[in-house]
Amino acid sequence: MRIRRIRHTAALSAAALLVASLAACGQEAKGGSRYKPDKGKGGTIGLAMPTKSSERWIADGENMAKQFEKAGYKTDLQYGDDKVENQVAQLENMVAKGHRLLVIAAIDGSALTNVLRRAKDANIPVISYDRLILGTENVDYYASFDNERVGELQGQYLVDKLKLDEKKNDKFNIELFAGSPDDNNTRYFWNGAMKVLRPYLKKGQLVVRSKQTRMNQATTLRWDGGTAQKRMDDLISKSYGSERVDAVLSPYDGISIGILSALKSAGYGTKSKPYPLVTGQDAELASIKSIIAGKQTQTVYKDFRKLAKQTVQMGDAALNDKKVEVNDTKSYDNGKKVVPAYLLKPVSIDKSNTQRLIDDGTYKAGQLK
Repeated sequence: MRIRRIRHTAALSAAALLVASLAACGQEAKGGSRYKPDKGKGGTIGLAMPTKSSERWIADGENMAKQFEKAGYKTDLQYGDDKVENQVAQLENMVAKGHRLLVIAAIDGSALTNVLRRAKDANIPVISYDRLILGTENVDYYASFDNERVGELQGQYLVDKLKLDEKKNDKFNIELFAGSPDDNNTRYFWNGAMKVLRPYLKKGQLVVRSKQTRMNQATTLRWDGGTAQKRMDDLISKSYGSERVDAVLSPYDGISIGILSALKSAGYGTKSKPYPLVTGQDAELASIKSIIAGKQTQTVYKDFRKLAKQTVQMGDAALNDKKVEVNDTKSYDNGKKVVPAYLLKPVSIDKSNTQRLIDDGTYKAGQLK
């Protein structure tokens, strides 16, 4: 009986090894080489998005998946839950499966060096999506919006609404928020806004009562609204007393919602104490409703459907030995190389032009009520 069991086990093991060997051969033969897929249509595109906690990343991933599939590819859409180790593991799996192209919106732009080296060894091109991947030569293209322009739009909105060029003798209190320190875009948003605001800060027309005027003092890890709310609570309690906040530079809608929650807790949002000006970015539905309701003041709209479409065009060209369209070959140095980029134009949105979001199909009228 024991001998039979041993023989049966050995037979099963041999069969398992044979199946594994055949599967490996099949995988190898599919593209001539497991890591060197044929040119042309077909194959799988790996889409690595950072989180599902923001509606824009869900939309980005789904838009790209639909468009790549329409172009004749399969897709593998993964979300990293804002955990770097998750995203790295997902990318390693995509490389191991021999995906033809990786499109990555990095959680931490400096944490992907090793996995992208493996992608390079496997001849898998990489497009950095919206957030520039840092510290590696193994990123081929960058698709995003003009991120410095985003900051400029936010800063200029505050200047215009406070009428700083008219009220040259008046002073206004402002607090400054920046994005996540591990996202390269944070620096571009901040620099764009400071290019506009710095002259008024130097002249004393804008006053940061907290004295937190450096980017590293203003960053918000993972762009988290709760973190922003806690910081705003702290700024109000320690720096304002009987003084009021006139404006808040916020780089992103999720951060803006947190800031507004802190302001409401401090008594803002009434006729006698209206909300200050609060900027934002991404035109997320909750923030558009907030703008219409007179809470958040402004956001910067980036049509991510256009960005997804541009990324698909870039990826398809790269996979078929066609010229990849770029419009910036100087601005985006990731520390190892200047990454060729295609940048789209952002648009400022406030209560006066939310209709634009309905007209272009971003939202339906009923969603904004």
